[in-house]
Amino acid sequence: MAQELLAGLAQDNARQRPASLEEWLASVALLLPMLDVIPNAAIFIKDDQARYVMANRTLVQRCGQKQLQPLLGKTSAEVFPAQFGPGYTEQDRRVLQQGLILEDKLELHLYGSREPGWCLTHKRPLFNCAGEIMGLVGISVDLQSASDAHPAYQRLAAVDDYIRSHFHQPISLAELTGIAGISVAQLERYCKRVFHLTPQQLIHKVRLEHAHQLLHSELPITEVALRCGYTDHSAFSRQFKSLTGFTPRQYRQATGSGV
Repeated sequence: MAQELLAGLAQDNARQRPASLEEWLASVALLLPMLDVIPNAAIFIKDDQARYVMANRTLVQRCGQKQLQPLLGKTSAEVFPAQFGPGYTEQDRRVLQQGLILEDKLELHLYGSREPGWCLTHKRPLFNCAGEIMGLVGISVDLQSASDAHPAYQRLAAVDDYIRSHFHQPISLAELTGIAGISVAQLERYCKRVFHLTPQQLIHKVRLEHAHQLLHSELPITEVALRCGYTDHSAFSRQFKSLTGFTPRQYRQATGSGV
């Protein structure tokens, strides 16, 4: 539902190409109250400086606020903790400056409980009538539970079990297709339907969940990387930052864990 709504807003912008962001917001105002009734998705619109001009109730609450007003005119870097916000704003600026479109980007977030939660983030640039980027619209949807009613669930559950048992070592698509007894194309398709993730995202998710636990210990980050299936510290840091917006060291400092 949330993804369809984002696509609808983007299509509306493509059709109208208004003179300003304010004009476009006025044209879609009737849709905006509907965003507040979606509890599992943080939905937002930002201007060309990556500042919030609209956000739904879910995002407002996850920012620790009761009203939208304190968020307006601020970037994620100003709203979220210092260890997290700059990474979110850096991503916004790539959308705004490069016209980048994000689809189903797996991301790890920390919620109010300080526990990690997984989201699939979507962001699209918004254009004015001159073809210039005037802002962006985005949705971060909480990752859904596995669809155990799907006919391929048992095969994919075996794949998930294998990943959870072997995440600390290299895992190839050939191994996973052999376990499921299906082709690569089928594996990709069924993983999306059952787990709402690609096979590679499944691997990253399991590794990062384990890394989250180990970063609460006093293990050196290099050792955490090796135990989570990464060949070296730099590869681990790149992947960790891609999925969280901050480095393992920043994450450890932010959660008050380890050394």
